[in-house]
Amino acid sequence: MANLFELPRYIAVEGPIRVGKSTLARILSERMNAQRVSEPEDNPFLRSFYEGEQGAAFQAQLAFLVRRFEQLRGLDVGPKSQKTIIADYIFEKDKLFAYLNLSDIELDTYNRYYNNFRKQVPTPDLVIYLQATPEVLKKRLKKKSAPGEKAINDDYLEAVVKAYEHFFFHYTSSDLLIVNTSDIDFVDRNEDLQELLRKVSAPIKGTQYFLPLGSEEAATA
Repeated sequence: MANLFELPRYIAVEGPIRVGKSTLARILSERMNAQRVSEPEDNPFLRSFYEGEQGAAFQAQLAFLVRRFEQLRGLDVGPKSQKTIIADYIFEKDKLFAYLNLSDIELDTYNRYYNNFRKQVPTPDLVIYLQATPEVLKKRLKKKSAPGEKAINDDYLEAVVKAYEHFFFHYTSSDLLIVNTSDIDFVDRNEDLQELLRKVSAPIKGTQYFLPLGSEEAATA
């Protein structure tokens, strides 16, 4: 019987800071010979936001919104395209952070731009959502010790994790693979990486879960 399954052409990896999304996106793009799309990082207002300067949250959010829109709008993901694209974010994440960081009056202005931009960017075929507990993420933040991230406090990190969990609990725009990285290490443990790669190369419909080795391989929601 012919294999009718086609690998998704546009895959996005998402999750909170230090969950490993950029690393997994890089690995997938190398293994699949795909175009890699990395989230814009050149935000001149980000440090001021982390340091709590007044008005910096709105400035940082709008800067991210415009950069993400410009980047994703230009992707070649049409039906005639033969490219495979691996991105380390989805456009909707911008709104997730906006609702965490902006006041109601700021959100009113923000949403005018967001709603217009969202209509113009493509939706991934598959989203891989990486989870981790706040405790695990705190350890990774401390280990990485990246400039600017030292100002991220525990309360904000926990709020981000909860926002992601709520968002993806209701997410239906794409097929979705949920991976809890608290108990696996696809960076330093090759067996975990190979198991995850096998899962991504198999058909994924609706919402599915990747479980650590030794557990049932997947559960469908």
